[in-house]
Amino acid sequence: MLNQMWRALAAFRIMALAYAAVLIVRDHDQYAHPAVGLVVLAGMACWTLVTFVAYARPAARTAGLIAADVAVAMVFIVSTRWIDTAARINAGSPTLPTIWAASSVLASALAGGAWAGLAAALAIIGADVAEHSPLQPENTALLLIAGGVVGYLVRIVVRAEEVARGAAQREAAAAERERLARSIHDSVLQVLALVTSRGRALGGEAAELGRLAAQQEAVLRALVSGASPDVGHDTGLLDVRAVAEPLADGRITVSCPATAVLLPEQATRALGAAAAAAIDNVRRHAGADARCWVLLEDDAAAVLLTVRDDGCGFAAGRLAEAAAAGRLGVAQSIVGRLESIGGSASVISAPGIGTEVELRVPRT
Repeated sequence: MLNQMWRALAAFRIMALAYAAVLIVRDHDQYAHPAVGLVVLAGMACWTLVTFVAYARPAARTAGLIAADVAVAMVFIVSTRWIDTAARINAGSPTLPTIWAASSVLASALAGGAWAGLAAALAIIGADVAEHSPLQPENTALLLIAGGVVGYLVRIVVRAEEVARGAAQREAAAAERERLARSIHDSVLQVLALVTSRGRALGGEAAELGRLAAQQEAVLRALVSGASPDVGHDTGLLDVRAVAEPLADGRITVSCPATAVLLPEQATRALGAAAAAAIDNVRRHAGADARCWVLLEDDAAAVLLTVRDDGCGFAAGRLAEAAAAGRLGVAQSIVGRLESIGGSASVISAPGIGTEVELRVPRT
């Protein structure tokens, strides 16, 4: 859009030169020095050609060239006093450049905005005063309006182009992330999830290998989703997705929001540990063919992490019996862990329908 405005300026300068040429040729025999008037016209034509070529290249639109443009227009305006007759000047005849001089004001506005346009307008007005002596209100108002309004509009256009360019870049980045995610999801991520699961099952050194694989899987998932696993770390916040997504493997499906879910670091790690404990129970008690789904939800009031399986389930009261017998796995590793950070955990199950563990951390 800005380049189109520069092209429009070039067209205006050429038409203004043609208008000035008609007046100079028509009135040159009335000048005190007719031949010099034609020399000024030739100079205007040459400078029009110079600016036409130079302004076509953004790199050439320098402050020096803009200042020279204004200076040339001022010289041609002031030269009218030595070329035209005093009688014609006092009668209010136009300067030799006429509206051609406004081209430098418009160039200043395009290059530097409203303030640059107004400064150039004041310079041209000063040259007009030096040539005519009395200030001409109409010309003054038109030059100030041209410099200020065009400069203001240019700043709006530049900001709009920057916003559009940024949006296009973000769309391109999102498309590239989607392409990467599709290409690696069925290969690298599944292999890392399998290594994580098998390593935890084998224990010993294999468990350490599984832990490292889980970390790399979290980093890779964060990369293809466009977020860092430590988003907000500098402010004491962590992305809950970083502790939820590594839980996925061949039997476990994890679904998370597309944007970061931030909680204080202690709450995030407690939530992840409680979810991992719930999944361990699925592996040990739900049955060899049981599948599991982990869902992370975020709203203004709380963060909710749900672990649900389609395993064998258990009867009501079994958790109470386990706690009375001293087996405090669920009571401590899940319920107690959430309560320690101000959250809550609930377990719903029945024989044959699986188990659902709901972990809730309020934001207040």
